[in-house]
Amino acid sequence: MFKNLIAKNRSYRRFHGDVNITKETLLSLVDYARLSASGANKQPLRYIVSCEKKVNDTIYPTLGWAGYLQDWSGPEEGERPSAYIIMLQDKDNKMIGGADHGIAAQSILLGAVDCSLGGCIIGNIKREALSAALAIPDQYEILLVIAIGKPKEEVVINEIHVGEDIKYWRDESQVHHVPKYKLADLVLNYK
Repeated sequence: MFKNLIAKNRSYRRFHGDVNITKETLLSLVDYARLSASGANKQPLRYIVSCEKKVNDTIYPTLGWAGYLQDWSGPEEGERPSAYIIMLQDKDNKMIGGADHGIAAQSILLGAVDCSLGGCIIGNIKREALSAALAIPDQYEILLVIAIGKPKEEVVINEIHVGEDIKYWRDESQVHHVPKYKLADLVLNYK
C-alpha cells in the first residue's frame, strides 16, 4: 500500500482548475510537514498557504514549470493549481544538513496523494518577485513552492538503465512519462 502511495506521488503539472482546495486541507498538509524529521530539531521552516484565486494568480507567473519540456511554458488557465504552499526558511534559524525542506515537501505531497490530490515541487522561482508580491518579511528565504490540485494528467513511470535518457517527456496523447532507473542499477550489492 505504501509503495502505491509513493508511485502515485508524481510531479503533476496540469490540474482540474475547477476543483477547490480548502485552507483547512492545506493546513493539514503543512501539519504533516511539521511532524516530520528536522535536523537537530531546529524546525526552521515556515509556510504561506494560498487557495484564493487572486493570490494564486499572483504566485503563478513567478514559477518555472518543466525544464525538459522546452515547448511548454506551464499550465494554461483552467489547468492551473488550486492551491500553493510556499516553503520558507527562517534566516535566523537555518537548517542543519540541508534536508529539512525535502523531507517536509515529500510529507506534504504524500499527504496530498492520500487526499486524492497531487502536486509539484517547484524550485525554479523568481524569488524576489514572489517575495515582493506577497510582502514576505526579509527574515524569510523562499526555498520551494509546492503546487497542489486535483491532477488532470496521467503520469507513468518508465524503467530505464543507468546511462539512458532521464528526461521526462509527453507522448502524443499528452501522457507524461518519467524515466526511473531500475532498482538493480542503483543498489551496488544488489546480487
